[in-house]
Amino acid sequence: MPKRTRFTTWRSLATAATAALTATLLTPTAAQAAPPRESLPVHSYDDAVREAVWVDTGLDEDRNGRTDRVAVDIVRPREPAQRGRKVPVIMDASPYYSCCGRGNESQKKTYDANGDVVRMPLFYDNYFVPRGYAVVGVDLAGTNRSDGCVDVGGRSDIQSAKAVVDWLNGRGTAYTTRTGTERARADWSNGRTGMIGKSWDGTIANGVAATGVEGLETIVPIAAISSWYDYYFTQGAPLYDSGPDWLSQYVESPEARAGCATVQRELVEGAPRTGDWTPMWTERDYTRAAKKVKASVFLVHGMQDLNVRMQHVGPWWDALAKNGVERKIWLSQTGHVDPFDFRRAEWVDTLHRWFDHELLGYDNGVDREPMADIERRPDQWVTSKNWPPRGTRTTTLRPARGTEAGVGTLGLREGRGTETFTDDPRLSETDWASRVDSPTPDKAGFVTGPLTRDLRLSGASRVTVTATPSTPTAHLSAVLVDLGPDTVRDYAADGEGITTLPERTCWGASTTGDSSCFQETRATTTDVEHTIVSRGWADLGNHADDGKGEPLTPGERYTITLDLAATDHVVPEGHRLALIVAGTDRGLIDPPADTPTLTLDLARTSARVPFVGGTAAFARATAGSHTTVPDTVLDGVDRPDVTAHRVPGEAGTSR
Repeated sequence: MPKRTRFTTWRSLATAATAALTATLLTPTAAQAAPPRESLPVHSYDDAVREAVWVDTGLDEDRNGRTDRVAVDIVRPREPAQRGRKVPVIMDASPYYSCCGRGNESQKKTYDANGDVVRMPLFYDNYFVPRGYAVVGVDLAGTNRSDGCVDVGGRSDIQSAKAVVDWLNGRGTAYTTRTGTERARADWSNGRTGMIGKSWDGTIANGVAATGVEGLETIVPIAAISSWYDYYFTQGAPLYDSGPDWLSQYVESPEARAGCATVQRELVEGAPRTGDWTPMWTERDYTRAAKKVKASVFLVHGMQDLNVRMQHVGPWWDALAKNGVERKIWLSQTGHVDPFDFRRAEWVDTLHRWFDHELLGYDNGVDREPMADIERRPDQWVTSKNWPPRGTRTTTLRPARGTEAGVGTLGLREGRGTETFTDDPRLSETDWASRVDSPTPDKAGFVTGPLTRDLRLSGASRVTVTATPSTPTAHLSAVLVDLGPDTVRDYAADGEGITTLPERTCWGASTTGDSSCFQETRATTTDVEHTIVSRGWADLGNHADDGKGEPLTPGERYTITLDLAATDHVVPEGHRLALIVAGTDRGLIDPPADTPTLTLDLARTSARVPFVGGTAAFARATAGSHTTVPDTVLDGVDRPDVTAHRVPGEAGTSR
């Protein structure tokens, strides 16, 4: 789809003028028969109203005896207010507006002498205000110009934005200054609000949606957290060596920090490094409250995001589906990257149509388009009508011993015997994958033969491991790998799959203090011999309870099921699929206190993998290789699972 240029903007304005002239020549009945399908840039950005209000959250997190007020910066078109018309709101609630900045260029808010916003980061205000939307930037409690304390996804964070939604709908209280008594009214708002944001910002959108607040019509969470426990731990295994107290201090304003010692202490006490589940994590688990979600959800995530990992997508997506929430999803090959920086023209166009549909009620067909867009190769996208596609069924794969220790096979027949490895915290999943065909002491690898046809995985896998440890502590990693040459986005590089270019393109209107022009990017690619498809980790001490660990008894056998992240990947014909089981995944989980040797019981170890076409699709893709396939499958007993092998459910799209 072509990018919006000055010519196309002029053409849109000309089209709007022509439409207005035509409407005057038609009868009222004829004019009403053609409802609008696209909001057009007919409002002045130069003359837009820029103002700030402080919304009362009703909380006193800094314990100073006054309820906290959060700063809300607003950019809205002046013309509708002059005519008594009300407008919808696009909101980005963030802790980053002063400490760190937003977007690829780390933009921060700037203000004039009156304290009104001059530059609102990102393109949302430049693009959408001329199209009849108000854009609102909320400073989370304890950040920038807001009162209160940062509590990292807890009630203060969420109430920071929920209170603004309430105010926009006439249910809350706001003031014209941080400490004054003059009330501010949102009489220009029609109450229909959409929240958007990347990372922490998108996380707040998830959390506010999970309150079920009236007036929040849609959210667009980009690389967002759905459960804060899963950001810091995974089934007891620590993902980072610091807790939420560090993150709170990182974004908190100097003014707030002095009064937030109590909140800091609560964050430390509520997140013990044992990895045990506490009430603090329950409060910050939005998936548990997904049944309250009324807003539609347009979710965007990088399948190689190793900051906010894909573990945050599967449970949230499934919970929304169970609740009947209208959903759309984009999955890229990038790491922690905004779609504005990996698929810019298509992103702006799709987001425009999404907000027009959800906030203005335009029947533009975006809700009838395929549910999923998936990046198969750098800048090459396909679509799926549903995600995961219909016909996706979980298949149980069995690891079996091979001719060399640690180098086994992966198929449908139950394996026998054992495999042994010793945790080596110096090594990572890429080290294991590069030596999967060699016996090494640090991992156990199990591989299919070369596939005779493409095989698509779509959704989340689970790997059940039965292991006997030699020490009281042990961590486990399970990794699915596509073995074969490919060119992929280099998500491990500094840009996590993109390179920023000096050239700029413009997306909306500009003022002297707020340009709509942003640096272009291109895909950063690398040639690989293997691709990590999905990963999962666990502390074996959590074998009996995901939420509470216990010391292990050396020599005793334990069974635990690792939840691997959701993904969507095609293993091409000629490639092989591998399952690797090992210990510490360097750089992704922290090592245990001990250095364990673990012995796997192969008869009690398996992987449940969602294939499009199910067991029969796997059997046909591996027929003729060394992979063990029961005769009953090849004879068609599983025929109801069969789906066309040409990667069903996809349609190609070009950039």
